[in-house]
Amino acid sequence: MTSHLLSWITFTPLIGAFVLLCLPKRAHDWIRWIALATTAITAGLVCLAFPLFRASESGFQLVERAMWIPQFNIQYLLGMDGISFPMVFLTALISIMACLGSLAHIRVKGGREKEYYFLFLLLETGIMGTFLALDLFLFYIFWEVVLVPMYFLIGIWGGPRKEYAAIKFFLYTLAGSLFMLLGILAVYFGSEPRTFDMTLLASMKYGLVFQKIVFLAFFLGFAIKVPIFPFHTWLPDAHVEAPTPISVILAGVLLKMGTYGFLRFSYPLFPDAARWFQPAMGVLAVIGIIYGGFVALAQTDFKKMVAYSSVSHMGFVLLGLAAMNADGFRGALLQMFSHGTITGGLFLLVGVLYDRAHTRDLNDFGGLGEKMPVYAGILIFFSLASLGLPGLSGFVSEFLTLLGSFQYSKLMTGLAAIGILLAATYLLYMIQRILLGKLNPKWSSLPDINYLELSTLVPLMIFILGIGLYPKIILDYMIPTLDGLLKTMGGAV
Repeated sequence: MTSHLLSWITFTPLIGAFVLLCLPKRAHDWIRWIALATTAITAGLVCLAFPLFRASESGFQLVERAMWIPQFNIQYLLGMDGISFPMVFLTALISIMACLGSLAHIRVKGGREKEYYFLFLLLETGIMGTFLALDLFLFYIFWEVVLVPMYFLIGIWGGPRKEYAAIKFFLYTLAGSLFMLLGILAVYFGSEPRTFDMTLLASMKYGLVFQKIVFLAFFLGFAIKVPIFPFHTWLPDAHVEAPTPISVILAGVLLKMGTYGFLRFSYPLFPDAARWFQPAMGVLAVIGIIYGGFVALAQTDFKKMVAYSSVSHMGFVLLGLAAMNADGFRGALLQMFSHGTITGGLFLLVGVLYDRAHTRDLNDFGGLGEKMPVYAGILIFFSLASLGLPGLSGFVSEFLTLLGSFQYSKLMTGLAAIGILLAATYLLYMIQRILLGKLNPKWSSLPDINYLELSTLVPLMIFILGIGLYPKIILDYMIPTLDGLLKTMGGAV
């Protein structure tokens, strides 16, 4: 199995999805538990990669290669390095937590478990493949596979404006994908010999004009997925209307596909263009950080506030990428992982409250800290992690990002620091509105968080605390690959 481990990691969810198709619709319990078991098996396979992965090496490992379409030199090519490994692990972790959250949520939403979990597992396969594919054509296929189940998961199981949100998400992402496809074709026809093989393309040299044009095409595809200001307007609608477990997947993993694309393809293939666009990327990052923070501060909808906080926090990822130095890259990749666990947990907490109160309006709450003490403690923990409290993972990632950006632009770093102040403001405001003050009598019978809900949150808390106290456990996997990428771009490590 270890000789084809990456294939098993990628396609085990798809196998589980097809097993679900063989079950009768009324076998609700079987459907739920097989879906959960599939995500758990996938996570177990990812854990098998730890003893096989050599953290000190910067190149691709566990590579699987087979010719797929020889007429166009298209290969089935998978590989893992210090950039993809943390994202694959994050996908496995978030998928289990979201699947656990779905066990109760989909019952509340009225069933159709078979279709839901089939799409859920198909989505996991698409995400895993996106992070592991080293052939540009194969990468594009997995990238597009993600689009279809997300459209239906939002459009069928979402909120009152689910159709609008699903169509908006689909059209935005599809538009970005078309630009990226044009860029992929340009790279293919511009290479000699013609190939989609990332390991070969990275060693080829392109003219600056060609690099600028194709970098911009890739940028549009990735920027919409992140999303980077001003391509972000699909995100709040998708988050607000998506069912809670899908919001967790969306915030925890899907947004990272865009920033991963920069590190995996845009920077190594077009290093000169990346340097040329560096100031523009830094400006967009700072705008996103401040804009997302101010708009989050203006929200009274709990879920929409967390959604806009993602725009701000992903701005820090882009800022680290724009710094194009060792600390910036490390901070950006660590922020991608940290944001996935923290914001995924916040969306789960939004769902816990909404399932009880059937409202997300912050002005309707108050005094729940005394009524739901366990929920209150966990909400405070995730909020403090999100605003960057020392000792938690959010602090380490933002500190490294700002350290890297300071070496590039002191002005941008100073402006980005405003985002941290804004995060503290809107998160503490949210805590005050929900947990403090006088208890609204209509919430006097609200039960505290249950064991199933706890099981989705505690593992995330362990990772947030563990990385915050000892970030070396994850940085050791990232640093060799990121330093190798920086050398490829001609930067100092």
